[in-house]
Amino acid sequence: MQSGQPRALRPEHSPSTPLASLAAVIGAATSPESAVRGVSVTGIEQRSDAVLPGDLFAALPGARAHGARFAAAAVAKGAVAVLTDAAGAQLAGPLPVPVLVRENPRAVLGELSATIYGNPSERLRIVGITGTSGKTTTAYLVEAGLAAAGLSTALIGTIETRIGGRRVPSALTTPEAPQLHAMFALMVEQGVDAVVMEVSSHALTLGRVDGVRFAVGAFTNLSQDHLDFHADFDDYFAAKRKLFEPDSPVAARTAVVCVDDEWGRRLAAGLPDPVTVSTTRTAAWSVTGAVSAHGGEQDFTAAGPHGEIAVRLRLPGHYNVANGLLAVAVCAAAGVEPSIAAPALATVDVPGRMQRVERGQDFLAIVDYAHKPAALESVIATLRGHLAADTAGRLAVVIGAGGDRDAAKRPLMGAAGARGADLLIITDDNPRTEDPAAIRAAVGSGALEVPETERGEVREIGDRAEAIAAAVEWARPGDVVLIAGKGHEAGQEIQGVKHPFDDRDVLAAALERRCPQGNHAEDLTVS
Repeated sequence: MQSGQPRALRPEHSPSTPLASLAAVIGAATSPESAVRGVSVTGIEQRSDAVLPGDLFAALPGARAHGARFAAAAVAKGAVAVLTDAAGAQLAGPLPVPVLVRENPRAVLGELSATIYGNPSERLRIVGITGTSGKTTTAYLVEAGLAAAGLSTALIGTIETRIGGRRVPSALTTPEAPQLHAMFALMVEQGVDAVVMEVSSHALTLGRVDGVRFAVGAFTNLSQDHLDFHADFDDYFAAKRKLFEPDSPVAARTAVVCVDDEWGRRLAAGLPDPVTVSTTRTAAWSVTGAVSAHGGEQDFTAAGPHGEIAVRLRLPGHYNVANGLLAVAVCAAAGVEPSIAAPALATVDVPGRMQRVERGQDFLAIVDYAHKPAALESVIATLRGHLAADTAGRLAVVIGAGGDRDAAKRPLMGAAGARGADLLIITDDNPRTEDPAAIRAAVGSGALEVPETERGEVREIGDRAEAIAAAVEWARPGDVVLIAGKGHEAGQEIQGVKHPFDDRDVLAAALERRCPQGNHAEDLTVS
C-alpha cells in the first residue's frame, strides 16, 4: 500500500497451501463460499504494491486508510484471494477472487504467514533480543558468537538485515509478519542455522512477531522511550514481557534477562526459570574481578554455569560490559560453548555505535545512536571516563530529538547533555512533521533547568551540519566531540521527505575542512 518500501525477501520455492484450509485455520467466512475450492496460496502480503502472483492479500484496517481500498490493485497484481474484515469486504466491493472475512484480521496475520510459508521459524534457532538500549550491539555480538561455532547465521535489526553476508537495509527494527516469515523461509532455503533479531515493543504490541518460535529471548534493560506509543512505563514493560511470559504465544523457550536494572529484576521475578545476567549483583552469569579498560578496549571475566571465561570487547563503557556478558549467556543458551563464542566478541564493531571518525585531527570525534536520556547519559559517562583517564580535555555534545515521537523525553535529553558536556549544541534530529524550532525549544528547556554551576555552555544551531561544524571548530587538542542521536542513519526526515544526511559523512567533511592535510583513516568504532 505504501510505495517506496523495500520489497520482501522471498524464498524461491514456496509451499502451496489450499485456501480452504487457511480459512479453516483462522475461522474465516468466505465469500462466495464455493470460490475457495481449487485455490492455493503461495505467499502473503499486506502491501498492494508488493503483491506477487499467488499471494493472499491482507487488507487490514489502518490508522489512515483501510487496506481494502487497495484490494483491486492487489488482485490486478496477481493476488488469488483477499483477507479482510467486514468493513473491508464492503469497502472493496465485488472482486473476482475469494474474500476471507474475519474480525480483527491482524490478530491472525502472524500465524497465517507462518502457516503459508511452512512454519520456517521452527527449523531455525531464533534468538530475539528486546529492551530499550543495547539491542543492536548485543545482536551483533551474539551473531559473531554463534558464527564462531560454525553456524550459518542471519541478522535482522535496526541497521540491516543480513543473510549469509548479503546486507539489506532495514525499514523497521522488526519487519511486519508477512515479510518476516517470508525471510525465515528464504533463510531455511539458503541453509541458515541461526537467526539473531531485535524485537521492538512496537513489534510485540502490533503482532509483527506472531507465529515466530523463539529459541532464546534476551532482555537488556528498560528506560524512557516510546511513551508516545505506550500509555506509560508499565504498558511499555508489558509489551516487552510478551517475549518471555509462559502464557504468551511468542514466549521464548529460554529467557536470558539482565537484572542490572529494576525492570530486569521485575521481569526475572515473574518467570519460572530465567537465566539471569548481571554486572552488579549475584546472578547465573556475572562479572568477576575488575574490568580492565585500555585504549578503548575492555577485558573482563564472565563467570557462569560453564566456569570462568575471558572476554574482550572493542566497545567501551560499562553498558557494553553488560551487553557483552548478556551475549555470552545468550550464546550458551543457544547451545554454543562460551569458550568458543567469547573470543569472537573481540572482533565486533557496530556501525554508528561509538563510531570514531578519524581525519587526522588531534581530538576524538565520535558518532553514536544514543537518542534516549539514559543512553545519552551512559555514552557521556563513558567519554568522560576516557577524558579522565587519557587527557585533560573537554567534551562537546551535539544532540536533537525526533519529531512525532515521545515528546516527554526531549527536556530529559537536554538535561542529560547539559550536565555532561562542556559545550552542548542543540540541533535538529529528524523533525518529521513537527516544527523543528519547537522541538529544539523543548530540548533546550531541559538543558536550561540544570543550574548554571552544573552545566556547560548551551548553544542552539538548527542546521545539523552547521551544528556539527561548530563543535569541530570549538574542539582543541585532547577534546572529545560527540554527535549523538542518529548513528548509522543515512537520512534526515523533514515534512515527509528523507534528505540524504549521514552524521559520519558530515562529521568527516567538517574534520577535513579543519585538517585538510590530515590522514583520512578508516572510520572505526571506538575500541
